[in-house]
Amino acid sequence: MKRLALTTALTLTMAFSAQAQEPRRGGTIRFTAPYAASFVSNDSHVSNQIQDEIYGNALHRALYKWDSTNNKPVLELAKSVTASADGTVHTFKLRDDALFHNGRKMTADDLIWTYTRLMDPTKNYPGAAYVRRVKGAQEFQKGEAKEISGLKKIDDFTLEITLIEKADPGFLFRTATTSIYPAKEAQEPDFFNKPIGLGPFKFVEHVPGSRMVLERWEKFYQAGKPYADKVVISPMGEAAARDIAFRNKEIDVSILGPTQYVAYQADPNLKKGILEVAEVFTRNMGMNPNFKPFSDKRVRQAINHAIDADLIIKRLVRDKAYRATGWLPLSSPAYDKDMKPYDFNPEKAKKLLTEAGYPDGFEFEWTASPNESWGVPIVEAVIPMLAKVGVKVKIKPVEGSALGGIVSKGDFQAYIWSNTSGPDPLTQMKCFYSQTPQSACNYTTYKNPAVDKLIEEAGATDDVAKRIDLLKKANGIVYEDAPVWFFNYNKAVMAYQPWLKGLQPNATELALQYYEDLWVDASSPAAK
Repeated sequence: MKRLALTTALTLTMAFSAQAQEPRRGGTIRFTAPYAASFVSNDSHVSNQIQDEIYGNALHRALYKWDSTNNKPVLELAKSVTASADGTVHTFKLRDDALFHNGRKMTADDLIWTYTRLMDPTKNYPGAAYVRRVKGAQEFQKGEAKEISGLKKIDDFTLEITLIEKADPGFLFRTATTSIYPAKEAQEPDFFNKPIGLGPFKFVEHVPGSRMVLERWEKFYQAGKPYADKVVISPMGEAAARDIAFRNKEIDVSILGPTQYVAYQADPNLKKGILEVAEVFTRNMGMNPNFKPFSDKRVRQAINHAIDADLIIKRLVRDKAYRATGWLPLSSPAYDKDMKPYDFNPEKAKKLLTEAGYPDGFEFEWTASPNESWGVPIVEAVIPMLAKVGVKVKIKPVEGSALGGIVSKGDFQAYIWSNTSGPDPLTQMKCFYSQTPQSACNYTTYKNPAVDKLIEEAGATDDVAKRIDLLKKANGIVYEDAPVWFFNYNKAVMAYQPWLKGLQPNATELALQYYEDLWVDASSPAAK
């Protein structure tokens, strides 16, 4: 925790020093999307991957945004919000100066249409995980209602949202997966060939596998912003490619993997431009209970005991992570500092497997992307550890951009991934609520009545301390049930060029930046 506090202090100091300078207008910001070799779609509602949210932050806007300095959601597309006495009805006074990139004003109709679209029962939109907490959303998704009753237009710039429980809507409507689309225009057949949004930059072109190009939206509602003329976002899933491009000054930022983290820290010039933050992500191996061995809790516990996670973090992840002691991460208000991680105990793993009816082990297929920190290299390190307790692994390699779709459809025996586990513990523990669909975030189709009850009680109480206590208990039961192998919590590291200013220490995902706040000084190769 001392390291976490130091990291936070350093990042905030760096952010403050960058913002203290007078922003310069003009030039191009050359960003990277580091988690795959391509984007999934021009439709930000489709993808549940950060890779696509990276461009979504430039092109679109959601009802709320994340304030990285104060670590909380703040209004973005509304001027104010008031809540009812019971905390379930929220009335938003929307901005009347938010213009889509075709010049049309955003109205309450656009929000209602967007949230209704996300609950389309024929689709698997990730944003449904948030919208389903609006009253009537689940009934609409099941075909039991023709509209979402909890969405009510008062007038063009006033929207009333009723939730099924007491919750801060800021934690629900702040991601690119809940971006507001123009209701009428988004239904045109050619819309996603050239999408329009409310963001600071408008779409120019998308060359699949190469780049997404966006240019300044002159009528953005934040006066004087954005500063840059253009943003070019290049998907670069290979760490080596990012390293070469960064060292050649062809890109302005690069998310560092473990190997690069060590190398950049050792370089006296490169170490000057490193931004670190403890992110709210939990790296894990999810186990499909429909695959018979994984339906038994003892087998899942055995997997956790059979893997020396500390050794992998030290040797492969190069200490660019914190050992996971459950689902909720260090920075979560419901993190339980008294919980201990599963100990590395092969003998106990063998005993559990024998008790479950697998004295000779079994074989399973493990779906993994190439990601250095939570992909194939990690699986390869785990394979001999599992082999020692009789469990054999066959790797199923997939492209990073395809992983989310595979997992959300349940097309796996096991997967390894990095999943959002904060900042709001109630929202994230909902991913272990039995009624949350797999397509939303209950990827292991986890079900436990005791956890359901605790989550329901947490959502119903006004007492913050009580809610935190209930969620800690729910997290403890999930830990015991072990639907996943609890690997680590990510420490995100970004290398940045000296001419790039305005970066934010975003603990919800360091690669997600608000481009309207970024600018380049005259020393940038792309300053003109």
